[in-house]
Amino acid sequence: MTADSTPALARSADAQTDGDPASAGPPSAARGPRARNTKAYVQYALAKIGGAIVSLFAVLVTSFFLFRLIPSDPVKQMTGGRKVSSEQLQNLRHQYGLDQPMWKQFTSYIGDALSGDFGTSFQFHTPVMGKILDALPATLLLTGTAYVLYSALGIWLGTRTAWRNGSRSDRFNTAFALTLYSVPAFWLGLLLIIVFAVGIGPIPGMFPTGGLDSGGETGLAYVLDVAHHLILPVITLVAVGYAQTLLVMRSSLLDEMGSDYLTTARAKGLKDDLVRRRHAVPNAMLPTFTLMFVNLGHVVAGQILVETVFSWPGLGGLFYQALSVPDLPLVQGLFFVFATAVILANTLADILYPLLDPRVGR
Repeated sequence: MTADSTPALARSADAQTDGDPASAGPPSAARGPRARNTKAYVQYALAKIGGAIVSLFAVLVTSFFLFRLIPSDPVKQMTGGRKVSSEQLQNLRHQYGLDQPMWKQFTSYIGDALSGDFGTSFQFHTPVMGKILDALPATLLLTGTAYVLYSALGIWLGTRTAWRNGSRSDRFNTAFALTLYSVPAFWLGLLLIIVFAVGIGPIPGMFPTGGLDSGGETGLAYVLDVAHHLILPVITLVAVGYAQTLLVMRSSLLDEMGSDYLTTARAKGLKDDLVRRRHAVPNAMLPTFTLMFVNLGHVVAGQILVETVFSWPGLGGLFYQALSVPDLPLVQGLFFVFATAVILANTLADILYPLLDPRVGR
């Protein structure tokens, strides 16, 4: 009897788990809630990836038409205001394919872009992707450094201010963060240049007004020179970025502080410090985690106005230069790279979020 009852119990358990009384199979088969959750997660992730692909194609199409609405003739801009005959202008338009019908320009652009070819820059006469890759390290250095600093500072201060809600330090930090968050980054950058680069009153000019380096330096001297040029633009980006992170982290932690599980943890005799680190902060990190991934996409996109203000030779400054012509291939390529970075960062956040919070994507 014992030997016969075991399979019956196993079949009964499987049937209850799967919700199918007729189904039966080996105990090692993937069944039950875990199998269903895994399947649901895979479907959720595939849906997010599919949505990202559709968004990228929409960006590709938008980038073609959007910058052709600019009321400017790129061919005339390339001549620099010099007197050029109509035949020469026509030859230039033919050389860059601007004399073709719009639908033909569009199909050529889509076909080349899908193979990673965004054409040749009108302004620099080099392949667009090569120009973008040349400027990318400078942007990653600036925005990547700022990203690490303002994320760490914002999370740390946001945690402290929320846990001391209503205290003098909380009121000061929150008010200061709100002020910085409302200040345009380019305006703050200009203010820092006036005060600390040019010098005002008793404050002498201590930092360079812009650029990546002074030129002519090598080895350790070059590293220190680049670090010196980084200080003001990094401070500008950190000031605005940390304020946003602090406010989100503070709000999330305040929501968690009234939860029953924290009261239970304290009732068990756990110290406040331990309750905050082990229980409250990990759960409050979820919205901040999403914000960090959104900001991660902006690390590649850079900060166009900040890079322009500080004459930083990155993607942001390159985009401003290309837009002033307009250099259509370069503008389109940069726009697609910026949008791709943001879309991929958001998609990655969406895919990873259910692993941290099982309520999502199930």
